[in-house]
Amino acid sequence: MGTGRLTGRRDQEATVPEESTAGGSGGGGAPRSLAEALRARDDSALAALLHARPDLLSPVPGDVTQLATRAGTRASVVRALERLDRFALQTAEALAVAPDPCPYRVLESLLTGEEGTTGEDNGARAALPRALATLRDQALVWGDDDRLRLVRTARELLAPSPQRPSPTGLGPTVAEATAGMSPTRIQEIVAAAGLPATHDPVSAVSALTGLFTDPERMSALLDQAPAEAHQVLGRLVWGPPYGEVTPNPTAPVRWLRDHGLLLPATARTVVLPREVALHLRGGLAHRDTAPVAPPVPAHREHRPQLVDANAAGQAMGALSTVEELVKSWEYAGPPVLRAGGLSVRDLKRTAATLDTTESAAAFWIELAYAAGLLAGDGEADERYAPTPAFDDWCELPPAERWAALAAAWLPATRTAGLVGEQDAKGRTLSVLGPELDRSAAPEVRRRVLELLAALPEGASPDPGALLDRLAWERPVRGTSDLRARLAHWTLTETEILGVTGRGALSGFGRALLEQRDPAPLLGPLLPEPVDHVLLQADLTAVAPGPLRRPLGDTMALLADVESKGGATVYRFTPGSVRRALDAGHAAADLHAFLKEHSRTPVPQPLAYLIDDVARRHGHLRVGSASSYVRCDDDAVLGEILADKRSAGLGLRRLAPTVLAAQAEATALLEGLRAIGYAPAAESRTGDVLVTRADAHRTPARSAPVPVPDGPPVPDETLLGAAVRAIRAGDLAATAVRKEPAAAAVVPGELPRTSAAETLATVQAAALTGSAVWIGYVNADGAASQRVIAPVRVEGGFVTGYDHTADEVRTYALHRITGVAELAEDHV
Repeated sequence: MGTGRLTGRRDQEATVPEESTAGGSGGGGAPRSLAEALRARDDSALAALLHARPDLLSPVPGDVTQLATRAGTRASVVRALERLDRFALQTAEALAVAPDPCPYRVLESLLTGEEGTTGEDNGARAALPRALATLRDQALVWGDDDRLRLVRTARELLAPSPQRPSPTGLGPTVAEATAGMSPTRIQEIVAAAGLPATHDPVSAVSALTGLFTDPERMSALLDQAPAEAHQVLGRLVWGPPYGEVTPNPTAPVRWLRDHGLLLPATARTVVLPREVALHLRGGLAHRDTAPVAPPVPAHREHRPQLVDANAAGQAMGALSTVEELVKSWEYAGPPVLRAGGLSVRDLKRTAATLDTTESAAAFWIELAYAAGLLAGDGEADERYAPTPAFDDWCELPPAERWAALAAAWLPATRTAGLVGEQDAKGRTLSVLGPELDRSAAPEVRRRVLELLAALPEGASPDPGALLDRLAWERPVRGTSDLRARLAHWTLTETEILGVTGRGALSGFGRALLEQRDPAPLLGPLLPEPVDHVLLQADLTAVAPGPLRRPLGDTMALLADVESKGGATVYRFTPGSVRRALDAGHAAADLHAFLKEHSRTPVPQPLAYLIDDVARRHGHLRVGSASSYVRCDDDAVLGEILADKRSAGLGLRRLAPTVLAAQAEATALLEGLRAIGYAPAAESRTGDVLVTRADAHRTPARSAPVPVPDGPPVPDETLLGAAVRAIRAGDLAATAVRKEPAAAAVVPGELPRTSAAETLATVQAAALTGSAVWIGYVNADGAASQRVIAPVRVEGGFVTGYDHTADEVRTYALHRITGVAELAEDHV
């Protein structure tokens, strides 16, 4: 009783659309429907269809007819068309304007030109079998070569209409254009064209169609046209085929309209019939066909070692930038907008901190977010802050840190390039906002890397050629150019991230594409961290390489980064020294630190700077009373009160050594620092508060999950199970049944038999080992038809092998609506 051994005819074929009609092919002839064509496929071909169009599996179709019906739905067909290459799509577009059904030779002539014409066909004739096979595999075309049929939904999407011009630029046929025309007007056109008069409008339209499709008679008719008429036709021939006319058109337009070469579409527009356009085009459906994918040649070639070294330098810069970004948000990170995302002002501030453009800053922020290093803290006044994963990431070796960033970038659907644009409602898209996911981004990134990997090692392509290739593989339908923009952004991102160097794919970038660990290849290319700096007399320090973790953290606290590159230049300022003192470092600690880690003596100006800031640090105390300033030297407080710059702080003297302020403590600290003082924050107990940059972390946050681009691609196990289920369901749906004598099986309904007849039939089937067809209603009230081979009948249940589910199941006898034996010649 193997799956697929029962065949037969399904009831109610007339009620099912032509493409999904079930039933046999009538003695082994050509398939009469898409369902028949799919039923004739072997299991591997069905699995290939489900793999290429995974949306057909949600849920698994009950039988082949359901599969064919689902394959013809608008959403599924649109998705399939969007995944065709340019020539396969051009083939489908040609079928949409061809006769239905269309012989292969007619389709070929639409793509290569009329028979007998000379010239290059650009390889279209040789490429057509592949394109047609693609359409057949995708279940967009069915039928033999002499009767090719495009599925109805695809024809509706691609065929021309007044509301939606055809991609081919062709207009309606003569029959379609004259459908609403009066018989008198049709007779006038037929007479002007020199055709025999007839009183039957259908015959007249047929005669006019025959004239326009006859090359010799059509050429003779066009020879009679005025010269200006050819210019009018030339403007319409490649589309759009519609033109506007005035109430009193010119003589050439009148001649074309009188002879039917232009037919009225509305009161003020005319249309060029499809047959006329095809004659003028030489039988071509498209002006330019693209049967072969454009090559992506090597534009420049570099030594692979140079590419890897350049990419490694970019990778090191990427690590430095991401670390600087996240650390700049460690304390008092930017707030989260009410609608989500980062404000424009905070983006500008972050770009200035990173010394880069706003678009590059948006990319780094989104990358850190995708890697799970940044997130909202979830507080009532929510702000962005580092996650605990950032601390773990910082402890990894540099190569592994880069691998983590690259692994987060490749499958991410968040698209930083969209920042600053507007959505459909006119709202500006912001960094980290909720509307930046684009499901096509991972596929485009991976495809760009694959094209780069196909070049010789060290070779970089011309970006224009690469974009042309991507446009051929997935041509743009409509006005959206998102894929082209994604590819352009990908080329930029790969370079600044270090996946490529000088436009060529690096060795560790190739490992990333091949899902291998890139860290072992990148590690030897990165410079070893150093444990020293070179102090200079102009209050700067030079780090001759990446600094080791404790040294780098302290230097970032004690000095500001002035420039980056192979060597990092730090500058010491009063503000940076005060930052170190605020973090709890004493002046003696800073002197000892610099002496220990500098290969040059500590310059006297730097020592004086540290001592001077330390001497004034903490001389003033700021606390929260709403707030206050206290100082043992009342003269200093008098200077502050007399300073006009302190007027906005709302200061007043409470005691000789205490000033009260209307400003909050944080604002008071910033205000006093802005006018040249170095106050220290004070706790409620009077102790100096030590502010550490890494004090704030979000709760544990997982990295954002990429938005899937449709249903996931099924694996081999799921495909095998789905094909077996479809075959088994088809087995039950197409099985030939013996109608019981007591109650006939009504077509399209569940069988109806009495409880006694049901029990007797399944008991007999269990004894003989034969299969039966049953109607069953489950506990949820869902009805289904199944073919089962009963094995055991007892206790009010029947257990047997269910061909529909391809497994042994148990059914309650009282839920079986009826049973019918299968015809012996189909068992």
